[in-house]
Amino acid sequence: MTTTVALAGSTGSIGTQTIDVVEAEPERFRIVALGASGRDVASLAAQAARIRPSVVAVSDGSRLDELKAALPSCELRLGEEGLASLGAEADVCVNGVVGFAGLRVTLATLSAGRRLALANKESLIAGGPVVAGVRRTPGAELVPVDSEHCAVHQCLASAPDREGRGADRVQRIVLTASGGPFRGRTRADLQSVTVDEALAHPTWKMGPKITVDSSTLMNKGLEVIEAHELFGVDYDHIDVVVHPQSIVHSMVEFTDGATIAQLSNPDMRLPIGYALAWPDRIGTAFGRLDWAEVGRLDFEPPDLEAFPCLGLAYEAGRIGGTAPAWLNAANEEAVAAFLDGAIRWIDIPDVLEAVLSRHDGGRAETADDIVDADARAREAARRALAAR
Repeated sequence: MTTTVALAGSTGSIGTQTIDVVEAEPERFRIVALGASGRDVASLAAQAARIRPSVVAVSDGSRLDELKAALPSCELRLGEEGLASLGAEADVCVNGVVGFAGLRVTLATLSAGRRLALANKESLIAGGPVVAGVRRTPGAELVPVDSEHCAVHQCLASAPDREGRGADRVQRIVLTASGGPFRGRTRADLQSVTVDEALAHPTWKMGPKITVDSSTLMNKGLEVIEAHELFGVDYDHIDVVVHPQSIVHSMVEFTDGATIAQLSNPDMRLPIGYALAWPDRIGTAFGRLDWAEVGRLDFEPPDLEAFPCLGLAYEAGRIGGTAPAWLNAANEEAVAAFLDGAIRWIDIPDVLEAVLSRHDGGRAETADDIVDADARAREAARRALAAR
């Protein structure tokens, strides 16, 4: 039986690698809907011409006429609602949208009772309490695509309790971090980091925003919040270790002292395939290890003085409510400012700390609460950036 796939964020890194997985097993998967922001209309049109989906959505309508001319036989949908509507079009929706904009796709997919292959961590970081409600929709499933959370998902699935879960027996989740391009450097060493240096990730090929987040360890901090929301483990039992080889993607320690880890070469097509096929597995061996070539596996604690963003994420997570949404919004604004050359790399955590200190204590009960919190946090971030 063919599994139908909707792909939001199709022109980005997750989107193009999802297409790789589907094309590796065409008898098993079929993409029926594509969507993207619209900034790269040429790539979206080329994908649609090759894949021939029934529906194409674009959130930015400024180049809609160009897309209509390229795809005369496709149903075109416009705006954020059009992109979010893809979640109800297939058996599984891959949410590879970058940033806060992915929240609507997450909510629409789960509300429709479909499986969500989630690569948009901001959905859970900013909207975790709201997403928790729609996860209870009959038929709804959330399978994480982030390599670390997919690893935890696999570890828990390998050690279920009598009700088919493993979370009740968890003592500790250990998320691994590559350390990014600046592993081993002190805060003093990082005063004059350039954009090109921050984008030179040693093991993963990702988009610019997430690559900068990896360099500051904010990506790992956001993943700590995401792990709390996904697996219901409190922050005192979620640890981070730096693992430069990026072969151990995360670990789960159980109450009896046993630790289970998921290992593979760094290849995002493995967790994408896992999420598409769940609870089965695909037959294409993405990320296969040659154990004779692995050599050593190193682990070390993160340097919170050089990389304070990780500590700020723990702080926001423990505050709860809309604090993670504030941190996420501030981070998006600060990273964009760094990429534009408006601030230094070393200024990013200072901006985040300033914004988090102004958190207004708002609640996170509805999607509108999250949208409002995001807007207030972005305004606070812009003021903090202007002050610099």
